[in-house]
Amino acid sequence: MESAKQGPIKSSQFLIILATFTIVVAGMKAAESLIVPFLLAAFITIVTSPPFLWMQKKGIPKALAMLIIIFSFLIFLFLIAVLIGTSVNDFTSSLPLYEAKLKSQTDALVSWLINNEFLKPDFKLSKALNPSAILQFFGNAFNQFSGLLADGFLILFTVIFMLLEISSLPKKLNKILKNPDESISRVNSVYQKINKYIAIKTWVSLGTGLLVFIFLLILGVDYPLLWAVLAFALNYIPTIGSIIAMIPTVLLTIVQLGIIEALIVIVGYVVINTIMGNILEPKFMGRGLELSTLVVFLSLVFWGWILGPIGMLLSIPLTITVKFALESSEETRWLAVMLGPETIE
Repeated sequence: MESAKQGPIKSSQFLIILATFTIVVAGMKAAESLIVPFLLAAFITIVTSPPFLWMQKKGIPKALAMLIIIFSFLIFLFLIAVLIGTSVNDFTSSLPLYEAKLKSQTDALVSWLINNEFLKPDFKLSKALNPSAILQFFGNAFNQFSGLLADGFLILFTVIFMLLEISSLPKKLNKILKNPDESISRVNSVYQKINKYIAIKTWVSLGTGLLVFIFLLILGVDYPLLWAVLAFALNYIPTIGSIIAMIPTVLLTIVQLGIIEALIVIVGYVVINTIMGNILEPKFMGRGLELSTLVVFLSLVFWGWILGPIGMLLSIPLTITVKFALESSEETRWLAVMLGPETIE
């Protein structure tokens, strides 16, 4: 009788958790415009907190350290706006022309395939794949990113307040937690792992973006800096990110230069990402921060659906955060194992 009673209780608990999760997801999607700047601010805070705390340990006053962080952040925003702002505007304004030319090229290819009986006469490309829609998607993503730059001061002030809270957070946790030493140790462990992941991924992504820029500049593809920044940003998404970053560049190369040059672009991206992602990154990253390939894809879809293109960019850092948080407790460690790689040692 006792075991029979436990079943409905567990089922009801599961339904409550599922309902709570659904409500939270719906709320996040409704508050996308507010959550996205906040998550970006949290991401920037994690990146900037080590130098901020390091400067304080070296005796630099907190106010001066904060001014250095703010000044560096403003320089970064200015460089981003100057370097890719014009490219984004030019690309989005030229997008209808690229779409029309790409559509005519793909229609001609489909007609040739139908005439040679490789495809059925009633085949419609738009039902299978629409390359023009892919370019339009990236154009909208660039516009959303440009809109976020307008919220730069909101993000900046959020980062400032988060950084100010970092130094006092251990003291607050020490007062409210029953077992503060163990809890603070868990929080520090999660923070250090996330910081290590983001730091290594940032350097690898910078190297990837630089190589992509040089490669496309030599090849003569339009907007090489724009595609280099895209390669840098999407490199935070393992495996899938490099493929997504390659797609618009290949489509633009087909329109601008031709099929042969597009094949060269594909080979170049594969070589660059093989060197940076499969050789250099594992050497520094280790194997403790990996996710299942299925989880990578599902997190990309999930966070992209909730938060748009910026959610896709932040999908892996967010999922990594969840994984590390789950690893910090014995009760939820099995969930972290489920999120981990296919090969478990």
